[in-house]
Amino acid sequence: MGVFNIVIAGVGGQGVLLASRVLAESALASGMDVKQNEVHGMAQRGGSVISFVRIGEDVRSPVVMPGTADLLISFEPLEALRYLHYLKPGGRLVYNKVPLNPSTVASGLATYPPDVEERIARSCPGSRGIEALSIARDAGNVKAVNMVMVGSVLPNLPLDPRVVEEVVKEISRGKGFDVNLKALAGGVAAAGA
Repeated sequence: MGVFNIVIAGVGGQGVLLASRVLAESALASGMDVKQNEVHGMAQRGGSVISFVRIGEDVRSPVVMPGTADLLISFEPLEALRYLHYLKPGGRLVYNKVPLNPSTVASGLATYPPDVEERIARSCPGSRGIEALSIARDAGNVKAVNMVMVGSVLPNLPLDPRVVEEVVKEISRGKGFDVNLKALAGGVAAAGA
């Protein structure tokens, strides 16, 4: 296997960094080399957050260059559109269909584009949007959107889903791991739907 490049995008507070950690630690537990990097932007204020996870036999840099990502996971539709340029031709996009207004929209300085999903579909045929918020709610906590998104991409990852599940158990021990495991399973089910 060469290097598998993952870009995870979202808004501050959505759990992008925890999702990155789950994927990175799952790769390590699988005996792979891994590099991880994140850009926090104005994460504490609802700003854009992007994280890179690169896994393979010999990974030399933590940075995913534009046009080289095998997988883009976006926790929000506008963030998916913002980071589509990272995908390589034939790369896969899975995104949460539930919009979250960025601070500029919430303050009235900008308008959320009404055609985000249509623009995504035009730019990335084969992309998949899921209702991650409702799946997380059904799992027991709306904050588990990040685990729903991780579960939704498991079929696209060079990782054993059982290893990912064990990492989720370990990372969330004592902090609602049962909810996180339900959210992970809900994401897997959404991927197969």
